[in-house]
Amino acid sequence: MVGDLFIMANLEFRYGAMNSGKSMALLQMAYNYEENGKKIILVKSVVDTKGGDYLVSRIGPKRKVQIKLSRNESILNNKYLPMIENLDAILVDEAQFLTPKQVEELWYVSKRMNVSIICFGLKTNFKSEFFEGSRRLFELSDKFKELETICHCGVKARFNARMVNGKFITEGEEFVIDGDDKNVKYVPLCGSCYLKEVLKK
Repeated sequence: MVGDLFIMANLEFRYGAMNSGKSMALLQMAYNYEENGKKIILVKSVVDTKGGDYLVSRIGPKRKVQIKLSRNESILNNKYLPMIENLDAILVDEAQFLTPKQVEELWYVSKRMNVSIICFGLKTNFKSEFFEGSRRLFELSDKFKELETICHCGVKARFNARMVNGKFITEGEEFVIDGDDKNVKYVPLCGSCYLKEVLKK
């Protein structure tokens, strides 16, 4: 309590370019919560097919998720509500794949059910445009934290460039998972290198 105010749970967005350690940070957070006796569940979108039913870090560790949310599904439906009642936190991986409505539902859970929601994901796609889920998270979140990684030139990376068969591209479907297509690779770049190597400017 602060005076007569009740401290409500937050919706948080922790974002960064590819290879900034988002999934590893989420796994560490899950471990820390449980070490302190807190009840949590892990959520990811079915768009993220990498790892199947598991949240997988690029450096090895993995953990099974409790909810795989399709893009036309509500987290407030009768299947999931019993799972999220009386939780301390919901940790969401690859949150950029959420729909705006799903982000709004998570915001509702934080404010009406007093469950902390911590989302990890990318800010922008390979065209340097907001993912719709990320945009809504920036509009609604109480807290933000940028997870940093570096470009090959040594400068902080902010862009997620897509390579297909070794060449950078700027056209194509928004959702392409590198683990599914062996010809696809994502590269974190700084603004200068993105202009030079991807946009050729």
